[in-house]
Amino acid sequence: MKLAKRNWNNFSLFSPMFDNFNRELLNWDNKNYSSTSTTVPAVNIKENADSFEVEVAAPGMAKGDFKVTLDGNLLTISSAKEEQNEEHHDNYTRREFSYQSFQRSFELQKEVVDQDNIQAHYENGMLRLTIPKKEEAKQKEPRMIEISERSR
Repeated sequence: MKLAKRNWNNFSLFSPMFDNFNRELLNWDNKNYSSTSTTVPAVNIKENADSFEVEVAAPGMAKGDFKVTLDGNLLTISSAKEEQNEEHHDNYTRREFSYQSFQRSFELQKEVVDQDNIQAHYENGMLRLTIPKKEEAKQKEPRMIEISERSR
């Protein structure tokens, strides 16, 4: 009788599939469990002297698909979109449906942001928010300080 040693690590038929599955399942940084992060749109935030500009890349959506709320200091951008298609034929019915949703929240500093004048618009797949700064928080031009001679 001959004993053969099995090496379970060389079980190559299934290992690539399970490696990818485990990598995605155990990736705690991947909040939506998608390797392409397709369910959460990309967000760019830019600061200039007078305001903050927030851009949310969301092509294929409509203005009415978004909900932008301000609760205290928490600005939340969310969307829920559901589509259903149904085709009836002589001997079968085909139904397809999809549901997409996301939510992104940002904490605003009350002493910096003019919360009453936040504006949002959606155009060409991009949701843009303009969050103005309060007058006292705006970046001011440098001013010259005059140097005088000290008198005794």
